[in-house]
Amino acid sequence: MSEERSEEHPAPPPGRAAGPAGPTSGTGTGTGTGTGTDESVVLEAEGVSKHFPVRRGARALLGGERRAVHAVDDVSLRLRRGSVTALVGESGSGKSTVARLLAQLHPATAGEIRLDGRPVRAGRGRAFRAYCRHVQLIFQDPFASLNPVHTVRYHLTRALRIHGRAGSGAAELEKALAALLERVQLTPASRYLDAFPHELSGGQRQRVAIARAMAADPRVLLADEPVSMLDVSIRLGVLNLLRDLKERLDLAILYITHDIASARYFADETLVMYAGRMVEGGDSETVTQRPAHPYTRLLLASAPDPDRVTGSSGDGGTGEGGEGGGDPADPSASEPPSLISPPDGCRFHPRCPLAMERCRDRTPPRFDLDGGQWAACWLYDTSPDVPAPGDARTAGTGRGAAS
Repeated sequence: MSEERSEEHPAPPPGRAAGPAGPTSGTGTGTGTGTGTDESVVLEAEGVSKHFPVRRGARALLGGERRAVHAVDDVSLRLRRGSVTALVGESGSGKSTVARLLAQLHPATAGEIRLDGRPVRAGRGRAFRAYCRHVQLIFQDPFASLNPVHTVRYHLTRALRIHGRAGSGAAELEKALAALLERVQLTPASRYLDAFPHELSGGQRQRVAIARAMAADPRVLLADEPVSMLDVSIRLGVLNLLRDLKERLDLAILYITHDIASARYFADETLVMYAGRMVEGGDSETVTQRPAHPYTRLLLASAPDPDRVTGSSGDGGTGEGGEGGGDPADPSASEPPSLISPPDGCRFHPRCPLAMERCRDRTPPRFDLDGGQWAACWLYDTSPDVPAPGDARTAGTGRGAAS
């Protein structure tokens, strides 16, 4: 920390510009959404929230209390043709809920989802089916998403017929089935068409699930942790398949994952979620190599790294010699917050090693950084009228929130 910088305003992580003197206008930049037109954008969400009501007991009914799980709050993102956007974060951060909102499987509590710039609320029936021709969801567990009593032929034929791509006869249907399996590199098709899911390996099942999604000829794929249920040895093959489909068909892909290293390899842009909110975004190389938000830095530090000896540098596990990383977080505060009653201000503040008082009661906006990167963190607010009165770094606890 620079000696010239006030103790009331901790320095940003090393190597990072503090950004402009104020938050970004609109709802974000880069991978976030704005209000300008962009012809490459296929699907976008702006200010989307999803709250799930909690079943009320007798005491809550008598008291008139209405509680809800704040699964997603004020999420904005854009999916562009020929581009992969990764959404990373720990379990329970709201990543899968975002995918289901974009797939119209859940109605949004607030905000707007747009397809080709037009607001959509697919609901059910014909409108939902028409929407699914453009947007398809690939689920995490292929064994659970495929009906075990039906063959690969049944799954793919049903998808082709629903979306009007089965052809006009048996010969055209067989040709379409063979083309789907060839597209996902399951050849010869005759070897797989009459197989049941339990007769396939995990990687083959996931390829069948991808082929079923491609039967609609979509423009957007929402891949909800598509390789997390697979052996490490075959994950790369599935990611390379998705990349090949993106390049050949100009698809927009949302890649949801816990593994921020795979996001760097596979995705063009990376968004980081924590406790239902977006906290950082930018191109994948920048976010993974120069993380701005304290949560992203700790998320990267938690990934196994054979080149890093834990505790050898006294940096609290950040691998950056302690400079700008703050003290290690208090282990007693290491649990994620309750989303039924999320903390005020920045939701990361109970676990953050760079605590300031305003993080406890003021939600940070997005601040622009270099190269299109942004972070929702008060560390990057350089406005002359801050810090607010009483704003001071938490002393002696090693925790608080600089986000």
